[in-house]
Amino acid sequence: MKALVFGGSGKIGSAVAWDLAKDKDIDAIGITGRRKNALEETKRWIGSDRVIPHVLDVNDKKAAIELMKQYDVGCVAMPDRRTSYRMVHFAIEAGLNCVDMLEEYHRRPDAYEIEGLEVPEGMTLDEYGDWLHETAIKNGVTFVDGMGFAPGLSNVTVGEAIRMMDKADSAIARVGGIPAKEYAQKHPLRYMITWAFEHVLREYMIELKVIKDGKVVDVPAIGDRETFQFTKFGQDEQLQCAVTPGMPSFIFSRPQLKEFAEKTVRWPGHWPGVDALKECGLLDIEPHEFKGNKIVPREFLLSLITPKLQPLEGETDVCVMYNTTTGTANGKNVKIEHFMWDEADKENGISSMMRVTGYPVAITAKLLMEGLITEKGIVPPEDCIKGKVYDRFMEELKKRNINILEVRE
Repeated sequence: MKALVFGGSGKIGSAVAWDLAKDKDIDAIGITGRRKNALEETKRWIGSDRVIPHVLDVNDKKAAIELMKQYDVGCVAMPDRRTSYRMVHFAIEAGLNCVDMLEEYHRRPDAYEIEGLEVPEGMTLDEYGDWLHETAIKNGVTFVDGMGFAPGLSNVTVGEAIRMMDKADSAIARVGGIPAKEYAQKHPLRYMITWAFEHVLREYMIELKVIKDGKVVDVPAIGDRETFQFTKFGQDEQLQCAVTPGMPSFIFSRPQLKEFAEKTVRWPGHWPGVDALKECGLLDIEPHEFKGNKIVPREFLLSLITPKLQPLEGETDVCVMYNTTTGTANGKNVKIEHFMWDEADKENGISSMMRVTGYPVAITAKLLMEGLITEKGIVPPEDCIKGKVYDRFMEELKKRNINILEVRE
């Protein structure tokens, strides 16, 4: 079995490769990136001769497809929609089963801030999504879309809760990566960068779809806020969450729900800070003229704030999940909740975000290589991690000390 990790020198991609390299059944783990030195550094960090660096230009379709044909599964850990879609497109044409962690549901790419996503000439965004799905089916490709933390673990657990009911009415997923509490006050917005921050800001600015009163509606990001007390796993912390576009597949895969939303979890104080940045126009992407020059406010803000949000030496993060699914079973009202509080692997220098995003991708890639996931086309996690595959998936998480608590009332 051979797995290829696109973006394998990045934080999340390297975590995928790290996890795959722990599996003795996998003969080779390819990692791709633009810089040979970064790839070689990742290989040294993982410490396995089965890791094979490949310098790859994402614009070189011929080279990408030739490389893909040498592997059994692809893991896409690219930083934005342009590069993620490109690798998925190439993989589908190459006939390579793949797992992608982008929150986008590729059947219906949203039109807000497309991040350079390139649509083939003559197609609309929706037509492109359908083309990818139909071409994957034609080529016998399984493309598990949106696997990681959120989307990913959130989709899998909420999907399982819905299957446990005769009728599900509401599903609210609350998920997020935050600094460990003792480090939160040391950074602006009580936040610390654990993955592509530019993409995070996109999620704060776009419109997204949720289900309200049984209807799909567009709402602005970071609204519908909640404050809640997280009391599982020995914790007792007040947290806040706001709606974001982290699980858009449910709009299409579970349209029977009366209420659905995914919300991003942060420490108190984060959202008012973001509000102030938005009100001042600092998250805008339209160029602004300043002293005879055109500047993009968000790009300028990123240049200022990114260094201040980087973790300092020894600082670690936490990933939190609190999902609530309600409905009926056996004629009675039922509520099923899923909780997770995951902390960083300090010994190996692996952040919690790397763990809960990268490891599920690696697990899913292994399930694909073993032939346990058989659906073809674009398949969201909630539709392929089920039954015995769900049980195996959860067992694999426990082996990695990622523990998810299920509570049924």
